[in-house]
Amino acid sequence: MLKLEKVDAYYGYIHALKNVSLEIKEGNIVTLLGANGAGKTSILKVISGLLKPQQGNVSFNGKDLTGQSPDKVVKQGIIQSPEGRQVFPELTVKENLQIGAYTQKNRSEANQSMEKVFHYFPRLKEREKQDAGTLSGGEQQMLAIGRALMAKPKLLLLDEPSLGLAPLIVKDIFSIIKEINGQGTTVFLVEQNANQALSISHYAYILETGKVIHHGPAAEIKNDSKIKQAYLGGH
Repeated sequence: MLKLEKVDAYYGYIHALKNVSLEIKEGNIVTLLGANGAGKTSILKVISGLLKPQQGNVSFNGKDLTGQSPDKVVKQGIIQSPEGRQVFPELTVKENLQIGAYTQKNRSEANQSMEKVFHYFPRLKEREKQDAGTLSGGEQQMLAIGRALMAKPKLLLLDEPSLGLAPLIVKDIFSIIKEINGQGTTVFLVEQNANQALSISHYAYILETGKVIHHGPAAEIKNDSKIKQAYLGGH
């Protein structure tokens, strides 16, 4: 579905991504793991068209996306829920969701998408007239994911969805991500919560200082004692 092939990307003189190749197969949840500063968000920026690679290719369903503008990437069905939620605090929950549907021309389809979001996140339905800035951190994360779903993504990019959330809320968020995938949406998950991410993923990549240093089926990576010790906080 999505392929990065030998991608190099820079911020000025800083070499952020070094010969990165990865593949996301349709219907899967693929996780990208790595410490802060490893280059995880840079990969999302390359996919979304926010960072242009110096070398290498990005393709989606056989179409070359390398260097395309973010609006053209969105029109292909690649939608990102950003790190830090980034909801519009002075708009209501419903208004935030409606903004997510701006690519949809058909109002009835947008209404169906909203019903689907309220199915995944009943709490948003309860708070649909409330300003987004008054929501808790967990509710804002639900809203950020819901807003991305309003665009009917073929590929959903999630950047650190568990960041700063209480453990019980994290469990809920991962359960919903699994349900969204079960309904047919392919998910690319960038996470520091390695154990939770691997428990719902099909495949995983580990990034270190801009390089993919390991990849394989998520269950194998989760159970590999050397990887556990080095990257997953195991002993």
